Formats: sequence, C-alpha cells, structure tokens
Amino acid sequence: MHSNTNYVLVRLLIEKVTGRPLAEEMRRRVLEPLGLTDTVVPGTDTEIAGPHAHAYYRYEEDGQEKTVDVTRQNPSWIATGGDMISTTEDLHTFISGLLGGRLLPAPLLAEMLDAHPKIGYGLGVFVQDADPECGTIITHNGGISGSAALMYSTPDGGTTLTASLTYVDDAAMSQAEAFQKATQRLVTEIFGGGSADRG
Repeated sequence: MHSNTNYVLVRLLIEKVTGRPLAEEMRRRVLEPLGLTDTVVPGTDTEIAGPHAHAYYRYEEDGQEKTVDVTRQNPSWIATGGDMISTTEDLHTFISGLLGGRLLPAPLLAEMLDAHPKIGYGLGVFVQDADPECGTIITHNGGISGSAALMYSTPDGGTTLTASLTYVDDAAMSQAEAFQKATQRLVTEIFGGGSADRG
C-alpha cells in the first residue's frame, strides 16, 4: 500500500545500508545512469535553479484573503515522500528508462509492477486499467503545496504523458473532482484509440 511513511523508512534503510546520503545514492544509481541532469534532491535548500513555475497558497487572516508565493520552501518536511525537483522532460526520461529496463533487472521490474489486485499499487507505482480503450497504464503522480506532477506510461515505456501543474492551493476551494475528470480525459486522449509514440 502507498504511504509516505514507507518512503521515509526506505530512505533510512538506504542510508544505513550504503553509509551514504540518499541524494548521493540517487545521483549514483538513478540520475546519472539515465542522464537526468535537471533533477535534484534539494534537502533543506529552498532555492530552485533555472526558470521554473511558481506555486501559491491562499488563506484568510483577520478577515482578509491573502495569497502567498510558496515556490521556495524547505521540502525536507515531506522527506522521501516527495523532496525532489525535476522537469517534465526528466520525468519522461525516468519512466521510459525504468519501464524500458534501464534501471532494474527484468525480475525486479516484474515484481515492481505486480500490483495488489484491489488497490492497483505495485512497488512505487500504480498499475491501472484506465478504461478498456486505454489498456494498462503505469503511473505515479505527486504534489507539494501549490504544484504537482503527472507521470503516466504504457508498460513498455514507449508512450508517456508527463505534465507539471501549478495552482493556488486552497482547502476551501478544492478542484479535486474537476482535476480528476480533466486528467482522465487527457489520459484517454494520449493512451486510447491505438495511439503510438506520443512521448
């Protein structure tokens, strides 16, 4: 079952077994082999290199609505559950490389994609049948205050959909239902109807 706590435990295990920080192991085992030059594990650093979208949070204080830019934040609070910064191009390269067999031996990749039948979660990814038209889709989306990323792929990594979203985070004005509907339409457009090679 998916849980951010499990990712924190994995981080502690990696650092205990290797004797090295997670950021170093990520660079050595994932980022460098796949050439993910625009992906970083920032730790407590609040700076973001290069051009980037901005994220916002809206709240009420003393009867007045205020909106603040929350782009630069210390992402270590979410730990291994989401403290990486990347680009849509690197997300495409990552999911294509992972599912194309460039990171894991075939038996480990097969185990990763062996999803629980009731919840559709494997080891770090969701394996879902979006609808009969789309077939099996491998996905794992994520987000942090005011921004999110989408990552979908066919099981062979040949067709992918990656996207970056920026929005005003506001619990009182949830866009969850509309977002889910829009995402499903996008997934159907990309993966349905025999589409091919739309990276």
